[in-house]
Amino acid sequence: METKVIKVGTRQSQLALTQTGQVIKQLEKLCEQNGLPYTFEIHKIVTKGDQILDVTLSKVGGKGLFVKEIEHALLTGVIDIAIHSMKDMPFELPEGLIIGAVPKRLSPQDCLVLKNGQSLDDLPQGAKVGTSSLRRSSQLKFARPDLDLQWIRGNIDSRLRKLETEGFDAIVLAAAGLTRMGWEDSISALLPLDVCVPAVGQGALGVQCRGNDESVTKLLDLLNDAQSEITVSAERSFLGTLQGGCQVPIGAHAIIVEETGDGPLLELTGIVGSPDGVTLLKEIRRGLDPIALGQEVAKELLDNGARDILAKIEG
Repeated sequence: METKVIKVGTRQSQLALTQTGQVIKQLEKLCEQNGLPYTFEIHKIVTKGDQILDVTLSKVGGKGLFVKEIEHALLTGVIDIAIHSMKDMPFELPEGLIIGAVPKRLSPQDCLVLKNGQSLDDLPQGAKVGTSSLRRSSQLKFARPDLDLQWIRGNIDSRLRKLETEGFDAIVLAAAGLTRMGWEDSISALLPLDVCVPAVGQGALGVQCRGNDESVTKLLDLLNDAQSEITVSAERSFLGTLQGGCQVPIGAHAIIVEETGDGPLLELTGIVGSPDGVTLLKEIRRGLDPIALGQEVAKELLDNGARDILAKIEG
């Protein structure tokens, strides 16, 4: 049987390359177990988000900044699959592309890396906290209005260095990124989910491919984790219904509460906040249909004040 090379597109950051290598290892194992004749070749692609490091993401386009160039390479056949952090992916995908697999998700939680102390409560009054996310800063300001939230960009390792070199008392990162890098020891504390609701899809990867590439879609079916896919689907439905841009603090977190005769029962928490952290709207609902549940939570928030926040920010 002739071996086929599958070209894998990824950003070239250390984290992106590490998580791409981890997914390729899983795919190689699946190929071995199922007698599939594939080998994998990494193609590094520079995205707009990688080039602009001196301003906050919300000011230069937010969602899609880290995927557009990679999606173009997929559509033009330069690569066969792309591996993204799911939280970077816009709700709407280009025509012809699908998410072929959501591998098993890691922790969706945000975490604090503290210079001193072990929890949010250990931060002194007026502590300087670095984050690149409006969602994180809005929720932290709501929980601790005294904190001095400052934006901080760059890859994980450069942000960790800035904790030491730029006078931060703490920085906020996704726990999953540190785990994938093998740097769990850096985590001082996970932020409780009732304090900081994660980004849509945080902790999950999305493996994207062309919808008409039958051999690749069959391979990715083997990689897909059904529980991760269904929780991410609910969160992405929430995002799509809100149609909030990158300048709006939006978060969502879905869990499977129990397995029923009709399928998994999901609980979805959704938040919309004001950038200044003064207003934080939250809704929690349960349901069996992930798409309908996401829409329901989003509509509830829109009717209870989120529409005004969105209009004010995006108007």
